[in-house]
Amino acid sequence: MSNIIILTEDNYENEIADGSVVVDFYADWCGPCKMIAPILDEASKTYDEKIKFAKINIDEQRKLAVSNKVMSIPTLLFFKDGEQKDRVTGVINKETLAQKLDAII
Repeated sequence: MSNIIILTEDNYENEIADGSVVVDFYADWCGPCKMIAPILDEASKTYDEKIKFAKINIDEQRKLAVSNKVMSIPTLLFFKDGEQKDRVTGVINKETLAQKLDAII
């Protein structure tokens, strides 16, 4: 079982405020989102205790998608202590994800 947090407008700011956080903007109908999900799930286990992993369903949390300028999905935002450090749109492989995760630890 993964330890990925579901973010909403109510908990977003609090969850990204401290430490290293990766936020996955996705939708249930999105094919590429389904392709990256197992990669993120595996990474959430590998980086447990070091990086927090979270998801935002753009259909349910439209304001968060707009405020983060998410135009395409999947989009991953990489935060360190509340500040966005990196962004990736589209599917990436495990190696590229690992490089980006290592950069925010």
